[in-house]
Formats: sequence, structure tokens, C-alpha cells
Amino acid sequence: MRLLIVGTLGGQLTTATKIAMERGASVTHAPGASEAMKVLRSGQGADLLMVDVNEDIGQLVELTERERIHVPIVACGLGTDARAAVSAIRAGAKEYIPLPPDPDLIAAVLSAVTEEREDLIYRDAAMASVIKLAEQVAPSDASVLITGESGSGKEVISRFLHSKSSRSSKPFISINCAAIPEHLLESELFGHEKGAFTGAVARRVGKFEEADGGTLMLDEISEMDVRLQAKLLRAIQERVIDRVGGSRPVPVDIRIIATSNRDLAEEVRNGTFREDLLYRLNVVNLKLPALRERPADILELASHFIEIYAKANGTKPLPISQEGRQLLLANPWKGNVRELENTMHRAVLLSTGAEIDADAIRMPDGSPIAMGAGQQTAARAAHAAEAASRDMVGRTVADVERDLILDTLDHCLGNRTHAAKILGISIRTLRNKLNLYTKEGVEVPGPGEARAGTVDA
Repeated sequence: MRLLIVGTLGGQLTTATKIAMERGASVTHAPGASEAMKVLRSGQGADLLMVDVNEDIGQLVELTERERIHVPIVACGLGTDARAAVSAIRAGAKEYIPLPPDPDLIAAVLSAVTEEREDLIYRDAAMASVIKLAEQVAPSDASVLITGESGSGKEVISRFLHSKSSRSSKPFISINCAAIPEHLLESELFGHEKGAFTGAVARRVGKFEEADGGTLMLDEISEMDVRLQAKLLRAIQERVIDRVGGSRPVPVDIRIIATSNRDLAEEVRNGTFREDLLYRLNVVNLKLPALRERPADILELASHFIEIYAKANGTKPLPISQEGRQLLLANPWKGNVRELENTMHRAVLLSTGAEIDADAIRMPDGSPIAMGAGQQTAARAAHAAEAASRDMVGRTVADVERDLILDTLDHCLGNRTHAAKILGISIRTLRNKLNLYTKEGVEVPGPGEARAGTVDA
């Protein structure tokens, strides 16, 4: 993430800078509001402003709003100055950080404000197939559409694609189309020229130019207004943009990754999304399964979050009890990975024994997560799936894929057409795979046959 620190507060913000950089943030300094605005207009940009509480935060908020710049502000001040903290929040700051800075608090605020998640943790075969496809397309410049429910990890996959691409040394810029008001989004994306509208006192570079040479992620693109979609389509097709109020096209060299938690084909039918834009974006579609559809990932992610939040709270990471594991596997996780993360954060705080048991796994209001008879059945099934997936750890995706194909073929008594339908692949792809296995010396059943030692289910 990109952090812009405004002011000094007697050197205390220098310590905050060091902490932020240790957390992987790129940090720029500005002595005051006017210098901060120059940075924001220039194309360096920022995901977050950390501002000295002695600065005029209200004026800075007004300046960014007037020039259609959308960036969250966090105020920083001496911990004892409660009045300044309240004034800063009322002026428009999203959070207040007391100084001297606490490393874990700085890290938590950076994560909460930007919602960045860079850890790619998975075990389930359903997720492994998505990662395999992502690895295959990452080196190209093809546009990628990532779909899935909210909280399922679309930004994590976007960053993974960028890290594996030839553009990895260039910027990764993300913009949430749902979080930015419609009248601000155009300037955020394309920038504007001086005098383009009231308040445009200087040229401002937008996200397209900030991402030049790198990757631009358009998060929740289904929320973008149809009028703005037309301008986006031209930018993708012709690799040029028009700043608001500009008279000269500006060339850009970027890769587009778009995400959506909606069915864009349905949005096209409803007239809220352009069909030609969908075709441009949907060169490759990575469909992220919901967390409940990849049960083997639940406990893996849960342990990962326990490690993170135990460290943040200065405690020892605890194992999850058998009852706790069953409860986690049974929960439907409508909020997906994000909900699981919050749940494990609470569990770390609420645990009192040698294990994280079911009593510590609670709702945000402290009420227990109830597990009915139906959920208990689901828990047993999910636990069995999780245990089975443990056998896949240490194996390659190719090995798992080969076994799945051959087991399905056995089930179909060697019928290629039926097996291809079950696997969701073309008959040609299946035959190519089987020819490869035969060359590798693997037994492949013929029509009407099953491999030796196998029984059709």
C-alpha cells in the first residue's frame, strides 16, 4: 500500500513511518496540506493519508472533496489529547492513532482502512484448480475477470496475478468502484485537467496513469455507471484515456483485472452492464468458490489467522479443539474468508484454556454459534472431506488431477463422453490427457473397462 504522511508532530510520525515501512508500505512525506495535494495530483497517489492532528484536517478533507480525490484520512496525535482526537474525527478523519505509535495498532489500522490481504492460503482441491489457472494466465497481458462472493479473496488473487506477471516490478493499483461516489469515480480513474470543474485548481493524474506499466484492479466493477463503462471500454480497447476536461488523449500501458460479486451476464440482460465491455474484460474468468464450497481450506485459514492475531496480541497460538473444528466446518460462512478471519480474531481474544474450543468461537455480539442437527451432519461430512484432503498435501496439482480423471473414467467404465461431462471438460481435452498418461506408462481403462483393482461405484 501507499502511505502519505502529512506533518511531523515533533518527530513522532518518523517512528510511524518506520513501522509502516516494516509492514511493506511505500511512504511519502508532505510537510502540510498544500504539499500533500501536490503529491495526490502528481500521479504518486496514496491509499491512505496519516495526518498530524495539528494540521487543518477539515481543510484537507474539503480540498480532496473539491478536487474529487477519494482517499481515507487517519489522524495522529498525542494519546492524552482527547479533544483533538474528537475534533479530527468530526472533521472527517476515519480513525485516530495515539502517539507514540504502537506497531500492532499501526498495522491493524493500515489493514482495516485499505482492506489488503496478501496471504494466499489454500489446501482444498477446488481452490487449487483456480490457482493453477491463475498461474497459467498470470504471465500474459490478458484481461482477467475474477468472480465470487464478497469476502472470498478476489483481491488476494488479483495481487497474486500481478506478482506472477512480467509487470510485477511496476505498480499494482486498486480502486473499489462500489466505495466511490459516481461523480468522483471518473476523476479517480482518468484524472482531470485544471479548470475541468469548480475546484479543479490543477491537473490531477488518475489511477490509469498511476498504474502505467503495471496492473489496475477494478474492484466490484458491476457497480460502475453505464455511462462511465463506455469511457472505460475505449480506454481498454485503444490503450488511451481522456482526462476529465482534457482535449488530448493520454496513452497508457496497463493490464486490467476486474472483480465482481454479481453475475455480469445477468447484469447485461438487465441493461446495467455493457455486453461489449464484458467481452473485453472476460478474456479469462477465475471463479472463486465460496468458503463453504472448499471445506479443506477452513481449518487451514483458521490456523493461519490464529497465528496472526496471537502474535498481534502477544499470546501463544493455540490449537483448535475437536469440537471447535467441527463447529468451524459446519458454519456456512456467508461472509466467507473475511467472516472467518473476524471469528478467529475473537476466538484468540476469548480463549481461556489450552485450546481454542467451541465456547470461544462466537458471534460478534458474544452469542455462541449454534449447531443444529443438520449442521452436525454437514460438519461430519466436511470433516471427512478435510481429512481426505490431508492426503493431498505434498502432492502436485497434476498428480491430483490425473487421479481425479482416472477415477472418474473408472466410474464411467471407460466411457470418455460421460467422464468428460462429469469432469466439465471437453472430450478433446480428456483424450489429450489420457494420451499423455499412456505415454507416461499409466494404465488407462478402455471403453467398457475399469482399471485393475477398481470397482465401479
